Formats: sequence, structure tokens, C-alpha cells
Amino acid sequence: MNDLTTEENPPQRPGTPEDSPKQFRPLRAWPAFLLPPLMLAARFGPGLFEEGASKYWMVSIFGPILGCLLLLIWWLAASRATWRERWFGLLGLVASVAITLALVHPTMRGAATSYFTLPMGFILFALAAALLTKSPPAIRSGTAVLLAFAGFSVSTLLRGDGMTGDYKFVFHPRWKQTAEDAMLAARTSTTPKPASQIDQSSLSNSLAHPEWTEFRGSDRAGRSLTSKISTNWSAQPPQLLWKIPVGPSWSSFAVAGRMLFTQDQRGPRETVVCYDANSGRDIWKTVFDGRLDDPMGGPGPRATPTLAHGALYVVGSIGTFLRLNPLTGEIVWKKDLTQVAGSKVPMWGFSSSPLVLGPVVVVYGGGPGEKGLLAFDTASGEPRWSAPCPINSYASPQLNNILGEDSILMLSSSGLVLLDPTNGKTRLDYEWKISQYRAVQPHVVGNDTILLPTGMDMGTRAIRIRKNNGHYAAEELWTSRQLKPDFVDLVTYQGCAYGNDGGFLTCIDLQTGARKWKGGRYGKGQILLLENSGLLLILSEQGKVVLVAADPADHRELASFQAIEGKTWNHPVLVGDRLYVRNSQEAAAYRVQAN
Repeated sequence: MNDLTTEENPPQRPGTPEDSPKQFRPLRAWPAFLLPPLMLAARFGPGLFEEGASKYWMVSIFGPILGCLLLLIWWLAASRATWRERWFGLLGLVASVAITLALVHPTMRGAATSYFTLPMGFILFALAAALLTKSPPAIRSGTAVLLAFAGFSVSTLLRGDGMTGDYKFVFHPRWKQTAEDAMLAARTSTTPKPASQIDQSSLSNSLAHPEWTEFRGSDRAGRSLTSKISTNWSAQPPQLLWKIPVGPSWSSFAVAGRMLFTQDQRGPRETVVCYDANSGRDIWKTVFDGRLDDPMGGPGPRATPTLAHGALYVVGSIGTFLRLNPLTGEIVWKKDLTQVAGSKVPMWGFSSSPLVLGPVVVVYGGGPGEKGLLAFDTASGEPRWSAPCPINSYASPQLNNILGEDSILMLSSSGLVLLDPTNGKTRLDYEWKISQYRAVQPHVVGNDTILLPTGMDMGTRAIRIRKNNGHYAAEELWTSRQLKPDFVDLVTYQGCAYGNDGGFLTCIDLQTGARKWKGGRYGKGQILLLENSGLLLILSEQGKVVLVAADPADHRELASFQAIEGKTWNHPVLVGDRLYVRNSQEAAAYRVQAN
């Protein structure tokens, strides 16, 4: 009986309609006017400040969804709406979301739902209810639900194309053809150049002397030893040799003379492709079933093929591990990393590029216990040894000489491990735990110092390795929060490290970790050191190639040109006078002039 005599539900007079103005109170509207601007500030505010989007990306993503939750609490607990309309509003919101999610493009589900769909509908719901605060409950709640449904339904017109390096979702009209669809349509009318039309002996000779065999080149250090190049690109601009559409992928290239090896996505299948470096035409391609539809990073493979001893090793995004004949693309053997390691596909896919060590090839498996890193026999594909490596690693194993002895280095969310390459036994397990992920390579300086790059707000740490009575140990030299590379690999040159800090190119001192300078906003583009030229070649996130002096005195941009279009996170390769670049929709080759 108390509910019928409260101020919210006063007793009815005979003949008075239930929803007459005397049967309800105006809503408590100020939360509905306050929270939407705060949600918009959380969404767009970080991007207005230098480094804001990278540093406060969680605010941008989770702030609006927190606002949705607070609006829901307001409506159910503090709005002063009648209980009937509270339940009507809640059920209307739930039904609207359910209908919308059933109709949207698959790329608009998941993270895009919390980032875009829910805030759009909740903001319109709250503002409609607040603006109609003095209207009858049926009108204000009905209008609020209809506008919420309209807000949610905007997502049915869109398609998600992943996130940018500063954590902003990219949307396009749903009916607009994707770059992948356009590539597939174009290739149906293009006949690849068969391998038989290219002199097989020249290809075999190229495979015997490959120039760029693995991810980031020798030691995976991102260093090119090509001769000095001209920086006067106004007078001698790089010459375009070819440009072709490619499928989605964050892979780079392995290079052997006229043969370019890379990976991409083509519909429901992943593809390993060997391109003719002179024309961009296919020499061969090998396809296998598999597709990773990552709503944040986009679809396609992440790893780069490894070329060694006349064999090509490839890791697909969902864990397919292959050895191929690099001359023909024929599959020699095939493994499923999730089965061998007893693991699941990582959130952003398998990203580890294979590391060949004589008779074995090592790759990240991500399994529990001893199944973190896996070594397979190169000839048969049979497992040879395994070693522990924590989950949440998107790095690749690499071989470096530490204190005169070769060791496998592997970064993960727990820190760095050093392994004996002959049997996988752990030599050092250096702990530096983070709550997110590591998607960059460790970098060795000299024979005893290792840089541990990390994303977000953790920065970069330098450690020195010691060995005493056969036991390895490490001491921290410094930790710098002025170089936070996220998934952009750094390079070192003449006592300095150059890398990404919140989308800006940054130089720090290797002795102290102190910043020398910060300048040049290239997004999450990758860096290649041209050691003989003293230059940094940057392939920016926007597909622009930029030359910057590797000089600790200041940031000096020497030349630039737009090489490819679209979001670009792939590593560039410079071999001789040939520059090879690609992203998730284009690949191109340029000839650069010698100095």
C-alpha cells in the first residue's frame, strides 16, 4: 500500500488517467545533461593534447562505456521516473541493442559496440528523457527509447576498419567496397606471371645468396647496410618501379634477388606470396584456410616469412606453421601451433616470425608450462624441444651474441628470457612484468647490454648482463619513460636510441636514458636505420617515407614522399637501391639514388 501513497505515485482520483500530469513528477534531469558531455570529453579529449591519445587511450575507450553504465544507474535508481517507465526504458534499451547487434556488420561488434554503438544510443536516450522531463511518462520514455534505437541503428550503416595507432576506431559506410574486396576483384582479371617464364637458375642462385632473410634483417635489429643514398629527393626523387594492391597483413618482406616473400589475407584464406621484385607480379602463391578477424588490428597475418638454407618458414595468424619450397611454394610440412602448444589463438593473432637455428626452427607457441617457445626439426617438422614463455607476447625470438655466447632472446609480458639455442634451457629469466602486452623486439647494444622496449606508460629499460660461474644475472642500468614505443621497434646508432614515444620520433642517450630531443609526428610507423648513411628511414603510419638525420643534436627531417596510401604498420626494407614498402592494402617498390 505504501507504494500507492508515495509522492511518486499519489492516489488517483476517480476518472483521472494514470499518466496525467498529477500522477508523476518531472525527472531529475541534471545527470542526463551532465554525463553526455563528460562522455564526449572522455572520447575526444585525449586526442586534443600531445601524446594524449596514446597515453590516455583507456579513457577514450572505457570512459564512454562507463558513462553508459552511469546513465543506466541514473535511469533505474535516481531519475524519478515511474517504475513502469523505468522498466519500459530498460527493456526498450535491451531490445534495441539486441536488434542492432543482430543487424550490424560483424566488424561493428565487440570493441566497436562499446566504443561507438552504445554511447550513441545512451546519449540520445538520456537527452530525450531529460528534455521531455515534464511530459507524460508514456511520451518521454517512448520517445527516449525510439531515439536510443535510432542512435544504436547508426551502427548498422557502418563497417569497422580497425583502430589507428592512437587507438581511434576507423569507420566506413557499410556499402563501400573494402580494400581487400577491391584487391580480390582486381586479381581475378590478372594472370600472375608463371615461374616457368623466369630463369630458374637465376632464382636458385638468388636463394643461395638472399639479401634480407628475416623480420627486421640480420639480428632483427632493423639495420640496413646498403650504400649511402642521396637525400636530395627534390632533384632525385625515388623512382616508382611498381605498385600493386595486396591483401590485409602486417607482414614485411624477405628478399632474395628477384624474389620477394610476404603474406596476406585473401577472403577466407591466408596466402604466402612470392612477388617478382622487378614487376610486382606473382611468381607463385600458396593458400591455406584461416582468417583472423581482429576488430582492433584488422584481419590478416602478422608475422614475416623467414628464408634460410633454401627453405621458407611461415606463421599464419591463427597458428598455421609451414615450411615451403621458396622456388615453387610447395608445402614441405605443416603444423598447427595451437595443437602442438595446447594454446589458444592470442587476442591479436600469432605474430611471431620464425627463427632458424641450424637444424631447428623456433617459434612462439604461447602454451602453458614448457610450451611457450617451440623448436621444430627443419627437415621433418617434428618437435625437438620446447621452453617456457609467458602468454601475451607478440614479439619474435631472436638470436644475439651475449658475452661471447649465442642466446635466444624473447620478450613477453613477464619480461625477458635468454635461452640456450641448442636445447632451449633457460639461462636468464629477467622479470619486468606489465599488465598489457609486448609487441616489440629486445635490442642488444655491445655484447652485454639489452634494451627492453615496452608500450603504454612503462617506457624502455636498459639492463646489463653478467656471467659468473656459468650463471647469468642482470642489473638495471636505467628505465626511461621518455621512450614508450608500444609496437614500434627502435634502432640504435652511435650511443643513442631512436624510437617512438606517443607517436613522436624520440632520441634518448644510451648511457642514461635521458631524452635528447623529441620531434616529428609519424604515428605508429616503423623505423629502419641506414647505418652507412647515418639516416633513419621512417615509413609513417600514413604511408609516407621520411628521411631523418640520426643525430642526437636535434630532429632534422631531410626528405620525404608519399609512398603508399592507407594505415601502415609494416616494416620497410631497403636492399641495394631498392626500397620495398607495404601495408594492409598496397605494396610498392622504389629505386633510390646513391649519394
